[in-house]
Amino acid sequence: MTEPTVLRLSRGSLYLTAETCERYFHGLESVILIRREDDLLVLPVVNAASGGYLLKRRNAAGDRVVSAPDFFREHGVGDDVDRDLSSAWEAGSAALTASGAFRL
Repeated sequence: MTEPTVLRLSRGSLYLTAETCERYFHGLESVILIRREDDLLVLPVVNAASGGYLLKRRNAAGDRVVSAPDFFREHGVGDDVDRDLSSAWEAGSAALTASGAFRL
């Protein structure tokens, strides 16, 4: 695993800094969100035609947001949740992993 990076989960959306996107999702337009037990995995999608959630540009600095209220509701995370998630790149899963993200 790499050094921790912070993701923000707020009102059904996942917020990523420009630095995080540049480091783990450079040049990509979408990601896949997966729940693995209590962990959230954010996987890069190389071919946008494969689906996933869009990495929408949030501001001029290049910060991004993934709007996924349906995903989070399906996994028991209400629209009122607003918190930081510590995450790190997990090479074995090829994903940015937020351990314990679903422990509310």
